[in-house]
Amino acid sequence: MTLNYKSFGSGFSLIILHGLMGSLDNWQSIAKHFSEHYQVYAIDQRNHGRSPHSAEMSYDLMVADLLEFMQVHGIERAHLLGHSMGGKVVMEFALRYPEKVDKLIVVDVAPVEYEDRHSQVFKALFAVDLTTLESRQQAEATLRQYLGNDESTVQFLMKGLYRDDSNKFQWRFNVQALYEAYYAISDGVRSDKPFEGQTLFVKGQKSNYIDASNYSEIMDLFPHNELAEIPGAGHWVHADNPQAFIEAVDKFLSVA
Repeated sequence: MTLNYKSFGSGFSLIILHGLMGSLDNWQSIAKHFSEHYQVYAIDQRNHGRSPHSAEMSYDLMVADLLEFMQVHGIERAHLLGHSMGGKVVMEFALRYPEKVDKLIVVDVAPVEYEDRHSQVFKALFAVDLTTLESRQQAEATLRQYLGNDESTVQFLMKGLYRDDSNKFQWRFNVQALYEAYYAISDGVRSDKPFEGQTLFVKGQKSNYIDASNYSEIMDLFPHNELAEIPGAGHWVHADNPQAFIEAVDKFLSVA
């Protein structure tokens, strides 16, 4: 699968993978900062952004997509940074291809299976009738009927709404494929052998995706890890407190 991407800067490669229902657009300002020292590749994963849509969706496929991307672009080894779903992809990749990973940065996700956190989000998305939708305001109002005061989620989803070449509204992410693959996406990361490289886990202070209940799994698979907690941030750490996030990642990458 030929993935859509944007590249910034020059130097050693840093690859960034977004989370569920996100896109590389969510990471452009962060990518541009890191491009002062690295060749940054921000990627739209399959069924997201401007990358191809497919009925097939799994971590095996997303890891294979990333491997192919590195091969096509002649990247022998890179720093990998992934948020949420993208964090699980880079963890899986590092465990399978440790020789291709220098430093690993996992943003607000642990290598564990999560209970359903998105059923209401999918209900909201399916309630937006794209065939009759006349305005962004109409879509936003429908989302709010299901998501209430969850302003950050509403605004995050709205970033994925656009008009196609025929002026019809579409989502940048493949809602049906993601819905059908959701339990696979929620699954944990497993390996008989740990990743021995340096790993940074970045946690939002207000988020419970990483906590005491799953830190043992992090230690088992990524024994050489550090944990950075970003003040005032929820699950979208890089958006909630970008300056503190950038400082934590810069510090980690700059240490030999």
